[in-house]
Amino acid sequence: MMKIIQRLYSLYGSIVFILTFLVLLPVFAFTIEISGRKAQGRKLNRVWSKVFFGMLLFRVRMENLSQFKEKGPYVIVANHFSYLDIPVLGLIPFDLVFIGKSSLGKVPLFGYMFKNLHIAVDRNSLKSRGESVQRAREALDQGSSVVFFPEGGISSNEPPKMARFKDGAFKAAVDKQIPVIPITLSYNHLILPDDGRFLLRYKPVKVVIHPPVSVEGLGIRDVGELKEKCYRIIQEQLWKDNESLKEK
Repeated sequence: MMKIIQRLYSLYGSIVFILTFLVLLPVFAFTIEISGRKAQGRKLNRVWSKVFFGMLLFRVRMENLSQFKEKGPYVIVANHFSYLDIPVLGLIPFDLVFIGKSSLGKVPLFGYMFKNLHIAVDRNSLKSRGESVQRAREALDQGSSVVFFPEGGISSNEPPKMARFKDGAFKAAVDKQIPVIPITLSYNHLILPDDGRFLLRYKPVKVVIHPPVSVEGLGIRDVGELKEKCYRIIQEQLWKDNESLKEK
């Protein structure tokens, strides 16, 4: 009986996700086709996320939002275990440009929105990866914050243990002298696991926003140390939160 309820709940979630996107699609298209209004289009992502989680009755706990002392720009790095990660981060009330896999850009209608408002990257292509970092730098120059998943996609086989981070986000931060904000998505891998079944489990959503990591005075030689520091911050929070969840 519980499995049937879970499947029905997951089906309901998929319908809500698609229908709310379709309702907003004309507005997305309007902002995309009018030069200089793409930032307004990205703000719709937050509206979409709020409606989606509200209709699913999910409680989203976002800790330390005050770490964004100014509107940015920031380089944001987060763990990535679930397709739920982008909608959750979309709740952050700032202009965010996401870097996501190129296959998102091929999804009918959704791909149109993603390619035009965010950055799609083919992680198997060295050229595409280089272009995505350059586009991220341009977005930072324009005042937008850029969200990187430095594991290089959903690549961990044993969450909550992360895969090792790649350099791109940290090179961009050092190059532009823009602080890095690590974010821990504590339970998304339990709510919507990357197991191919797309079954939602009802659990609270927890987002931990860590203090900005300064890159002032750092150079390219410091990228490795910066990368490891951010990795430790996020991983330690993942261990802490998932252990405490077991004890409840």
